[in-house]
Amino acid sequence: MRGRNRKIAATITGVILIVVLLRSCVATSYLIPSSGMENSLYRGERILVNKWSYGLRLPFMSLWGYHRWTDKPVRKDDILVFNNPANLSQAAIDQREIFISRCLGVPGDTLLVDSLFSVIPSEKNAPDQKYLYMYPRKKEKQLDSLLTILSIRPNTLLGQDTAKNVRSFSRYEYYLLEQALGANNWIEPADTEDSVAALKPLIIPGKGKAVRVYPWNMTLLRNTLVLHEQKRAEIKNDTLYIDGKPVQHCYFTKDYYWVSANNSINLSDSRLFGLVPKDHVIGKAALIWFSKEQETGLFNGYRWDRMWKRVR
Repeated sequence: MRGRNRKIAATITGVILIVVLLRSCVATSYLIPSSGMENSLYRGERILVNKWSYGLRLPFMSLWGYHRWTDKPVRKDDILVFNNPANLSQAAIDQREIFISRCLGVPGDTLLVDSLFSVIPSEKNAPDQKYLYMYPRKKEKQLDSLLTILSIRPNTLLGQDTAKNVRSFSRYEYYLLEQALGANNWIEPADTEDSVAALKPLIIPGKGKAVRVYPWNMTLLRNTLVLHEQKRAEIKNDTLYIDGKPVQHCYFTKDYYWVSANNSINLSDSRLFGLVPKDHVIGKAALIWFSKEQETGLFNGYRWDRMWKRVR
C-alpha cells in the first residue's frame, strides 16, 4: 500500500513539475482582459504565449537577473506579451503585471508621433496626403504665381476669414512652397493637431545607439533612463541632466520597443508607460485556444471559428 502511495505521489509530483516547466520555459496561457486589441483579440479570449519567439527569458529573475537563451529580434507588427515597464512596486521584472500590445517600432525605427505620442499611420504620412494651410489674404496673387511656377495645379481656395485664406497642400507640395519662400515663409498649418508641422520624429532607442534630446521627447527619455537604465537623470530649466551633466544626446544599454493597442481609445500602451525594454518582453502571442461570445456580461456561446487560430 505504501509503495502504491509513493507511486501516486511521484506521478503527481512529476505532472506538477512538467506543468511548471512548460509554463516557465515553453508557453503560457494569458487572458485578454480588455477590448484594447480588438479586432485581433477579444476581451475574455485566452491565448498561448510562445516564450521562445525571441529567445527564452530565464524565469526567477530575482535570483540571477536577466538572461535570454537564443536571443532573437522582435519584429514590427508582432503582438507582444510583456511585463509592465512602469510598475515599480515589484522589484523583480517577471513578477509585475502582464500587458499585451502590438509592436509599432523596433530599435532604430523613426516613428512620426503627435503631441500625445500617438503614432500616425504610414498612409496618413504619404507624400500625397492633404493638409490645410493658411496664408494672408493679401498674398493671394503671389501664391497663385508661385503655384504656377511650381506646377502645383489644380488648387482651389477652400475658405477665408477677414485676414487669412485656406488651401490644402500635400506634404510634398508644402515642401516645395517652403523651399521657394525660404525664411520668409508666410504659409502656416491651419490645424496644428493634425498638420505635418505638429508631428515629431520619435527614434526608438537601441543598445549602444545615441538619441538626440529635444524638448518634446525629454521627459520620455528621462523616464526611460531612470526606470530602465538606472541613471540619475533630471530636467532643469528645459535641459536634461544625466549624473549632474547637461546632455544633448542619450545612450542606452538595452533595446527598446514602442507598442500600441489596436483600439486607439485604449491607453494601456506606450502612450501611458513609455518604451518597453527587451528584458520585459515575455514572448509573442501565438494561438487563440479559448473564445466565447460576450455581450452585456453574459456568455452567449463559443466562437468555434476563432479557436486554435494563429494570432495576427
